[in-house]
Amino acid sequence: MPPLPEPTKNSEIRLEFPDNRLLIDLCGEYDHNLAKIEQNLSVQILRRGNKLVILGEENPALEAARVLNDLYARLDGGDPLEQGQIDAALRMNGLPATPSDGKTRDGNQFEMFRGGNFEIKTRKKKVEPRTEAQKAYVAALFENELSFGIGPAGTGKTYLAVAVAVSMFLDGHVDRIILSRPAVEAGEKLGYLPGDLKDKIDPYMQPLYDALNDFLPSKQLARLMEEKRIEIAPLAFMRGRTLSNAFVLLDEAQNATSMQMKMFLTRLGRGSRMAITGDRTQTDLPRGVNSGLVDAERLLIKIPKIGFSYFTAKDVVRHPLVAAIIEAYEADA
Repeated sequence: MPPLPEPTKNSEIRLEFPDNRLLIDLCGEYDHNLAKIEQNLSVQILRRGNKLVILGEENPALEAARVLNDLYARLDGGDPLEQGQIDAALRMNGLPATPSDGKTRDGNQFEMFRGGNFEIKTRKKKVEPRTEAQKAYVAALFENELSFGIGPAGTGKTYLAVAVAVSMFLDGHVDRIILSRPAVEAGEKLGYLPGDLKDKIDPYMQPLYDALNDFLPSKQLARLMEEKRIEIAPLAFMRGRTLSNAFVLLDEAQNATSMQMKMFLTRLGRGSRMAITGDRTQTDLPRGVNSGLVDAERLLIKIPKIGFSYFTAKDVVRHPLVAAIIEAYEADA
């Protein structure tokens, strides 16, 4: 990786990359990746052989150099470069790596991505936080026995929690993964859906299946589910259980009542981790019924060792229009 020179006020930073094939990938088709960095950081990037020259004001030019170095290091390490990684590098550039020793309190080892992001390793892929809020959320999931992720759709709350659950399971920190959702009807009655109880419930659980399929080979996932080492069940099925040595996730928690939330939280057993995710603006509970997520936040936020992570429209990592839609609705509220 080329060293970063000290910039002047009107900087001209020259970077030299030894592998021209990787440089082609770094620049992207028709230099699309360079154009994206130029637009975001208000700099100009010139390509001269195996060198890139960055022109611009001091701080943006140095930021662009760091982003280019981070992305080249990813390519040099054998990882493909996708638009999501470019967005992540631009968002995360310059953020400090936490915790400083690279470890959580239970000894789980984080592998640091170039630029300071955490890498979550699963069987099928590596998952990286793409915003500052996502990074703090992943750290909280590893560090706290109970963590809340609260924010709008598309911010990666569920996806990252399932990735951490799979990572901790594969590393032997937990023996089971238990994923749950309230089976709250949003316009269509359960009784109207075809099939038996499982067939009626599965559509509500599908996002959890989708996430697991991203991280585990299908045959391994099917075997683990058959052995009950991975369970996906509605919230109502949690009553009466004590969940020890497990990573337990309650998704769409805004649709749990206060009594259901209390019931779920008190399932936490020894050696377990629990994650609660939800969006306070998308409650499907009947009018007049309090959301258990809102009550839990109010009652538990001051208790030590319970993590609360918050997301905004700026953390949306789906289509850029999703962030714009969320912001429009928030402005109209």
